[in-house]
Amino acid sequence: MRRKWWLLGGCLALAALLVWGINRSQERPNHNVQSHPAQENEVSSHDVSATQVKTPKPWLKLKHPLKLPILMYHSIASGNQLRVPKKQFAHEMAYLKQHGYQTLTTTQAIRALTTNTVPQKKVVWITLDDAYKDNRKILPILKKYHQHATINVITGFTHKSNHLTLAEMKQLKDSGHIDFASHTVQHLNLDSLTATEQKQELTASKTWLDQHLQQDTKMLCYPAGHANKTTHKLAKQAGYSIALTTQEGVATMKQGRYNLARLRVTPGMTLATFGAMIGSGS
Repeated sequence: MRRKWWLLGGCLALAALLVWGINRSQERPNHNVQSHPAQENEVSSHDVSATQVKTPKPWLKLKHPLKLPILMYHSIASGNQLRVPKKQFAHEMAYLKQHGYQTLTTTQAIRALTTNTVPQKKVVWITLDDAYKDNRKILPILKKYHQHATINVITGFTHKSNHLTLAEMKQLKDSGHIDFASHTVQHLNLDSLTATEQKQELTASKTWLDQHLQQDTKMLCYPAGHANKTTHKLAKQAGYSIALTTQEGVATMKQGRYNLARLRVTPGMTLATFGAMIGSGS
């Protein structure tokens, strides 16, 4: 009789132990299951950063020497052959956008010319000489059409009422749509100066831009296009990578990196003429 009770007690104890174990397993949190239902709509911080970083597209290596249209503007106003009205400039920027042109920065232009590569097939470089105060008008237009331009600064003229001040230049540069290059200190005809005087014009201008705009100025634009072999040599020694003239034409490295041609945009130019002019670089 005692043995039966002993067996019955053992069975009951075993059953109780099994029930206790099952209850404990149900109460223990399952770390393999998310406690909230929106898992498929969530992106980790790692995934977010990954989607925000865009890999730059490789530049295209050209089979033939690059022919780069470098547009030359001055004042954005009306009155003479150096002044292009704001409305005309806007139409020309719209034309570039509509026809698939990418406008280059100075750094990109130098890279394109010296490596014979381009970020895309159709490129153009917009330059404005003298840094007139009315050049501020181009910023809203550049923003609207996602374009870029380079302004060539006469560093000794920044105190003049019709030229950009340093504060204005900094504001334009901070926009990301405009960069600045050298147009010397006093806008003198370089080929009429001594080598010492030329060196002063080139180096002092670069130093001013480098210090005040926190950059390494790599492009020089000759005042009125005047330069000689001494100028080319001094430009290289001063640290410029390329230099622009006022010679009419599409720029190629065959001209020499310190003797690059440009295309002058004149007031009243039709869009058909404008398109044919930049198309000559294709």
